[in-house]
Amino acid sequence: MGIRSFLSKPLAAWVAARQRAWSSRAATVQQKIFETIVRKAENTIFGRDHDFKSIRTYKDFNERVPVRDYEGLSPYVNMILQGRRDVLWPGKPIYFAKTSGTTSGTKYIPITRDSISNHINSARNAMLSYIHETGKADFIDGKLIFLSGSPVLDEKAGIPTGRLSGIVNHHVPGYLRANQMPGYETNCIEDWEVKLERIIDETLPERMTLISGIPPWVQMYFDRIIERTGKQIKDIFPDFSMFIYGGVNFEPYRAKLFESIGRHVDSIETYPASEGFIAYQDSQYEEGLLLLVNSGIFFQFIPTDEYFNENPARLSIEEVELGVNYAVIINSNAGLWGYSIGDTVKFVNKNPYRLVVTGRIKHFISAFGEHVIGEEVEKAMQYVMKLFPETGIVEFTVAPQVTPAEGLPLHEWYVEFSKPPADMEKFEIELDKKMQELNVYYEDLITGKILRPLRVIPLQKDAFRNYMKSMGKLGGQNKVPRLANDRQIADELSAYQL
Repeated sequence: MGIRSFLSKPLAAWVAARQRAWSSRAATVQQKIFETIVRKAENTIFGRDHDFKSIRTYKDFNERVPVRDYEGLSPYVNMILQGRRDVLWPGKPIYFAKTSGTTSGTKYIPITRDSISNHINSARNAMLSYIHETGKADFIDGKLIFLSGSPVLDEKAGIPTGRLSGIVNHHVPGYLRANQMPGYETNCIEDWEVKLERIIDETLPERMTLISGIPPWVQMYFDRIIERTGKQIKDIFPDFSMFIYGGVNFEPYRAKLFESIGRHVDSIETYPASEGFIAYQDSQYEEGLLLLVNSGIFFQFIPTDEYFNENPARLSIEEVELGVNYAVIINSNAGLWGYSIGDTVKFVNKNPYRLVVTGRIKHFISAFGEHVIGEEVEKAMQYVMKLFPETGIVEFTVAPQVTPAEGLPLHEWYVEFSKPPADMEKFEIELDKKMQELNVYYEDLITGKILRPLRVIPLQKDAFRNYMKSMGKLGGQNKVPRLANDRQIADELSAYQL
């Protein structure tokens, strides 16, 4: 056992004890955060505009602060970009996390001196939770790779600005930085494919023990290593024992990733966002991710079937129910108020509060009233892959085809297979049957002959990689939506049909 792993255990025990304390009284902790952030922001421009001084209850807050997405909050962000202080939070942000918006172009999400610890400490605490629960800490002693965006930061109104992963890279603890891969110069390379080859050059000779990143980009890293060496990852990195991931549902990637590795390795799921670190996997044995109720964010939840109503219910943590899909709304010490991050979650436990991410509030298919969501297409794909265990999938996305050349409308599944199913027709039938089982509206449309059964459209090798490259979104934290209510992505992918 190395010095790092030895010293991590008492720290892990301390973090686990604190975690048990705050997670066991989530409602009280959330109430305190609510009161603290409202009081601290009452003299900001936003606080004065929304009469924070008169807010005493959740009801007061909901009456004064509407739910907003980035577009709704952007007038205040623009004030900060023009150099003004005390806009959303006292003083100025210490960073802007730059991310892509759908209708707003680039988004600039403020990170404040008060909120930065949420981003830095949460990933650390996820690892320490694992160490405390399992007693395994040797992975800290080897080389660690975090596949992330460039740490090179620009400036906006004198505020350092860049991808969240690049910002966080500047705050990697010293005891880990000595073992961190790749080197700084390599990490600064913007071209993902050039960067990936350089990362492989650097890591192949090393004793890699921890690998972290979004699953499809980690898979690409593994694929390139296998192409270069002709060996499985376990033979290249025999001490690799920890995989940390977030950003997308891991299940569609699990089989191929572990096939590439050649054996099972433990994993930790995280739920980071530019707006805040929401949750992490605190147990290898319990379902779901622990909601971080003590990290400067006051959470609210809107039932997804009410989200687009004029006055939807906004529930505090003690009001949520198990098994219900909610849109996540955050209010935070980063100066985000009534902010809809666009994700949907479902609680699987309330003692402590653990959740699973089920999709995106704007990523759905309802061309005919079916309201298919990301959770359903992912569950259907996971199910059918178990029926056809020979099948391997790189990536997939789903879109409606409202005006096919012939026949009834349908849902089209654009799938890049690493190994196609032995019987594609049966694969499609079983996939459609599972979708009908998961979504009664979809079933009604199929049985009512409004829609015909889905069609799987196999794509060429590297179709999604080439598509992402053509969109300037190759690598980093970028990911392909599982489904969309339009054909923008589908029409681009059509060029890669087999």
